[in-house]
Amino acid sequence: MKNSMQGAAARLAITVGMAAIVQATPASAQSLTFGQAVERAEGDAPSVEARSEQAAAARRSAVAADQLPDPTIDLDFNDFRLTQAPPVTPNGYVRQTIGVRQEFPNLKKRHARADRAAADITAADAREAVAVREARLGAALAWVDLYFAQKRLDILAKLESDIGDLQKTMGARLASGSATGAEAFDPDILAAKLADRRSEREAAISKARAELRRWTGIAAPQVAGPPPATEIDSTALAARIDTLPKLRVRDAAIGQAQADVRLARAEKHPDWALKASFAHRQPQFGNFVSIGVSIDLPLFAGKRQDPVIDARLGDEQAARLERIDAERQARAALSTDLADYRMRREQYDRARDQLVPLSKKRAVVAQESYAAGRLDLGAALNQTIALADAEIDLLEREAALKRAAVQILFAYTGDAK
Repeated sequence: MKNSMQGAAARLAITVGMAAIVQATPASAQSLTFGQAVERAEGDAPSVEARSEQAAAARRSAVAADQLPDPTIDLDFNDFRLTQAPPVTPNGYVRQTIGVRQEFPNLKKRHARADRAAADITAADAREAVAVREARLGAALAWVDLYFAQKRLDILAKLESDIGDLQKTMGARLASGSATGAEAFDPDILAAKLADRRSEREAAISKARAELRRWTGIAAPQVAGPPPATEIDSTALAARIDTLPKLRVRDAAIGQAQADVRLARAEKHPDWALKASFAHRQPQFGNFVSIGVSIDLPLFAGKRQDPVIDARLGDEQAARLERIDAERQARAALSTDLADYRMRREQYDRARDQLVPLSKKRAVVAQESYAAGRLDLGAALNQTIALADAEIDLLEREAALKRAAVQILFAYTGDAK
């Protein structure tokens, strides 16, 4: 029996030691406050950098959007002799011609191309804003998850310490006959169960740290400082719904569709081209210069340009409907998230103000009763575990509340303090 108690005590000591090791800061670790993690994700996330590059590419492309096409040059060698018949030109002379051609798209088309390029820039900027918001939200949630995962492990370590204190009295209780031999196995059983829970918490810490590493690029991120506040102004959020980046993406899509409509309509206006050439012939015939203009004839628009215009108008209407649908989704999601937040707030307040204080009182009474010999070890351990479970449940509720608040603040405003 003595060996059994010594083995349980050793396992408890190892458990506390491993918990301390898990929480120790590695040499390569870097501590991050909540705000630092969010800012780091905004500046270093590859997804944000990719969208930023796309926005820069759209700006570079816009420079050439309404420029004239490149001119073309023509080199001709005419009147090569192919047979023995008398040549067309005296003495078989080959005529050389060099010409330049410049196309001039109509102004409506050029302006429409410029409008399309501007709409592309707006769309790229909006997609970059979406990427920034996703990166900030991802880092924020990962920080919160890591913070509370470590707090849960702290509670388990304290529970193991409390159980060790109770176990120290087992020898005296066995000697006095106030405890049975079967009760001596309770700490061993409890230690095994706590080891399972500790493994779950350590896995949760590893997962949260991996997610935070993804967004911040830090090899071994550690949390520092308090979690963010959770106060939310639902009226202000609803008033700013139109400024959401994902709705700005839809607005940009409408602008792109409108530019496509203007571009399709511009096809009904003729383009023209100017060409000039110089022809070198035999000296007795002299050299020649030619100048000409060619003009497109957009005939039969009913079967050529008009169907394309109708198609682009359909695209524009679809973009407008998608924008309406996206706004409805955003408002419905906000209402749902606010309802979830209110529920989490009520649950957290109830646990903080009622469940945990009552569990503490019950655990104190149980320990006093155990010390006085009026309660067996198993019952005392159960009350100690119940208190730890209540404290862990409080942390779970606080974590859920913080997550809900962060989700709302970053999804609908992009900021949290």
